[in-house]
Amino acid sequence: MADDWLHIRRGNAPLVLGMPHTGTQIPDDLAARYVSPWRARKDADWWIDRLYSFAEDLDATIVRTTLSRSVIDVNRDPSGASLYPGQTTTELCPTTTFDGEPLYLPGREPDQAEIAGRRDRWLLPYHAALAAELERLCDLHGKVVLYDCHSIRSHMPRLFDGELPQFNIGTNGGVTCDPALEAAVERACAATGLSLVVNGRFRGGYTTRHHGRPDLGFHAIQMELACRGYVDEPDTPDESNWPTPYDPARAAPLANHLRHILAACLEWTTA
Repeated sequence: MADDWLHIRRGNAPLVLGMPHTGTQIPDDLAARYVSPWRARKDADWWIDRLYSFAEDLDATIVRTTLSRSVIDVNRDPSGASLYPGQTTTELCPTTTFDGEPLYLPGREPDQAEIAGRRDRWLLPYHAALAAELERLCDLHGKVVLYDCHSIRSHMPRLFDGELPQFNIGTNGGVTCDPALEAAVERACAATGLSLVVNGRFRGGYTTRHHGRPDLGFHAIQMELACRGYVDEPDTPDESNWPTPYDPARAAPLANHLRHILAACLEWTTA
């Protein structure tokens, strides 16, 4: 794998989109250690970069990694501490899928030294890039919104009960952004008529918790989407049916809703 895993699209609007889980690339020296290439890519936030492609029209900055989250999850605490104590989650360098399947062949999991090396090579530079873009835009505008983009299958019994709401807004209990921004995003989601929750199962990962500093002008909010809003979800995902191919026409209604949600973020920055 070429060392081009970090992509930055610079805009000048006071809006940064983080995309930590859109990647599917696996370094050549690691590939043979996984049970299968499909399993190592299964839990990507599929097609999120395409779903939010309209954000370039808003002159947003987009920071995304093309690296598979199975190599290292750049939205986890670099110390390895759980962001959701007492709840099932995956590690900094995941050893299982969301469904609990082993990712690595027996005895091929990374040890602590390797995990530290992956952190230094990929996680820390990703967050340094986010911080640099936030500082650049905050200097221009006085405040900036970091909108962290995610998606997950609607039914994931190991992680949550029942069907996930369409929009899952996370601000870590209201501390990572101004309450007025959280309220503006919630109103925009409610206007769609689709289900939503604020600070439910997904309260925001490391990205929002680390970079959200309202006192300094950095306002971070996570959006976890249920995949059913833009692709058809198989009842039982396997290598033959997941991920579902991206269809712009199928995704268009949700993309239009998201355009209004990001517009609400931008409108808040000028209030």
